[in-house]
Amino acid sequence: MERVRRASHAGSWYTNNARKLDEELDGWLRAAGLTKSPDVRAVIAPHAGYSYSGRCAAYAFGNIDPTNISRVFLLGPSHHYYTPKCALTRATIYSTPIGDLPVDHEVIEEINATGKFDFMDLSVDEAEHSMEMHLPYLSKVFQGHNVKVVPILVGALNSQNEAMYGQLLSKYLDDPKNFFSISSDFCHWGTRFSYTYYDKSHGAIHKSIEALDRMGMEIIETGNPDAFKQYLQEYENTICGRHPISVFLSMLKHCSTKIKIGFVRYEQSSQCKSMRDSSVSYASAAAKVDTPAEEEKD
Repeated sequence: MERVRRASHAGSWYTNNARKLDEELDGWLRAAGLTKSPDVRAVIAPHAGYSYSGRCAAYAFGNIDPTNISRVFLLGPSHHYYTPKCALTRATIYSTPIGDLPVDHEVIEEINATGKFDFMDLSVDEAEHSMEMHLPYLSKVFQGHNVKVVPILVGALNSQNEAMYGQLLSKYLDDPKNFFSISSDFCHWGTRFSYTYYDKSHGAIHKSIEALDRMGMEIIETGNPDAFKQYLQEYENTICGRHPISVFLSMLKHCSTKIKIGFVRYEQSSQCKSMRDSSVSYASAAAKVDTPAEEEKD
């Protein structure tokens, strides 16, 4: 039976006009001017409304060479629904204004057979925006290619579970036919987010936010989940996709392919100058197969 997850945030978080959306994505991807690489096996990209983070996201999705990829795993945080586990979709199709993406139910069943996952209802699935905001870009990048999606809603995991899910999913990362799209924004700063960390040694507030985010980005680039956990404990940076990122770092640790994360773009929704201001940060990264030739160049 066909169960469609509607593009529930189209018309508000991004345009529901197919031609306009296609043109917008095209423009952002062209402006990023990236060379597509088959070595890129995963991205970390933001999930805010496209007027805020659409441009930044292009610096992640523009790296993807769709030629040999047949499956995209989506890992997104849960904003509205509490679960201490990861949840799988019941939908068979993820809809976007520019083309639908079929869900790979064989893999969903295979993952579910581990007994470690829950299923989310369609209403929970449609209320969540973290994975949906990646779909139009994926639909655009994989136009003309047969690709299926494996959406995984990542709940409020403790570090043992982050490691467990990472180990469990790592074998899929070893298969070059699989791709991973990790959804996260970075610092949510301001009283409305109950987070106002400010290190005055950096000057303006927005400079302090950037320094804090870049510290986190550099730690993510090391691929060390324990160091990332320590950073989050120390600074409590409001990185909403901390759990999907931690699961991914754990996957890198357990998979046999050497993959290295590199951030390519950083933006802020606005520049905070006073304690009354607020902003959300966006960062895009590509995770590439680390070839020995590249190591020699370092």
